[in-house]
Amino acid sequence: MAEASSVPPAVGRHGAVPAILVNISFVLAIVTLAYFPTAYLTHLWIFDADGRGIPTDFVNVWAAGRLALEGHPAQAWDWDIQKQVELALLKQDFVGHFAWHYPPPFLFVASFLAQFPYAIAFIGWAAFSMVPYLAVMRAIIGRNAGLVIAIGFPAAFLNILVGQNGFLTASLIGGTLYLLPTRPVLAGICLGLLSYKPQYGLLFPLALLAAAEWAVLFTAAIVTAAMAVVSWFAFGTDSWQAFFHWIPMFSQAFLTEGRAPWFKMQSIFALVRYVGGTEQVGWIFQWVLTAAVAVVLAVVWRSRLPHALKAAMLATATLLTTPYLFMYDLVVLGIAVAFLIRAGLDEGFARHEVLALALVFALLASFLFLGQPVGFPAILIVFGLILGRCAAWRTAEAASAQPAIARTS
Repeated sequence: MAEASSVPPAVGRHGAVPAILVNISFVLAIVTLAYFPTAYLTHLWIFDADGRGIPTDFVNVWAAGRLALEGHPAQAWDWDIQKQVELALLKQDFVGHFAWHYPPPFLFVASFLAQFPYAIAFIGWAAFSMVPYLAVMRAIIGRNAGLVIAIGFPAAFLNILVGQNGFLTASLIGGTLYLLPTRPVLAGICLGLLSYKPQYGLLFPLALLAAAEWAVLFTAAIVTAAMAVVSWFAFGTDSWQAFFHWIPMFSQAFLTEGRAPWFKMQSIFALVRYVGGTEQVGWIFQWVLTAAVAVVLAVVWRSRLPHALKAAMLATATLLTTPYLFMYDLVVLGIAVAFLIRAGLDEGFARHEVLALALVFALLASFLFLGQPVGFPAILIVFGLILGRCAAWRTAEAASAQPAIARTS
């Protein structure tokens, strides 16, 4: 039986990305492309007017890489030692820490970048990590408009601003989901590489088990193990011991003590803490949400729903189920939006979907001006749109099955 159409076209031409989304993305893309060269030349980005480094997240990547190059990789996880390297680089003090908390395999990236001067490494990391992200977004949407939407997605601006790894995370999640139906081994390689940020891979085994995607699972497991072994040979046992030693302290500092302001994190856990809730209440909300999302995800991935909806849900679910979630991580939400757009191109867009997606862009773009945890409601909006399409598809499928049942009775 042919797949039923879930949403009748109501906005724009069938098969075209709604103009309002393209126009919003185009404006934001122009802002992004124009801002950073201007900010660098006017000393608002990377270096200030006195030649001192502006403290941002990328400094911890460069500092960790420098320690690895100097033969002390395990010291990258020591907050005090790493901060001394960062201070020597930036030539100015800053409050708190830009801590290194990634598994040892990511030191390969950090040590490569630390071979270059800081500004070149910063700009190069932002530029080159964006390339696979652009490619994945273009492939998912299947239109050149995908490039505009990718650059204009507000989380992309924030990711470049602080030199974070949101592009890499989004590329690997998007690559896994895009390649999964046709290239399961390549999808598994992408998923295995995602182990550099393990909190975003936790739901993938659940979904892949539900869909019986064994090739992806086995390939991902092999790649993950291989990365761990190679990093062990390269950086030694001490690096893995340091990683496991410092992770509880990192969790204590950021999820219990709130050393990063709660508004910067975009999870339900952080939102509860932001409005004055206790840590215990925050964990209750987080675990209830995680359990509910996991159940829905398993049901969806066992169903006959279109792959675009399954992929959109899994990308969104990875964000809903981690308590440690910053705005730059929401580049991954762009992957979910891209799959939603793909579904709309196949079946048509409802007017409320287009308006809701425009609201998502507006919420994320407002973060720099409002300083409020607007990311979590944006994620919920996207998740709600996915659920709505899933429900509409099931209703349409049931309706299309009725005539067939009547003819055979």
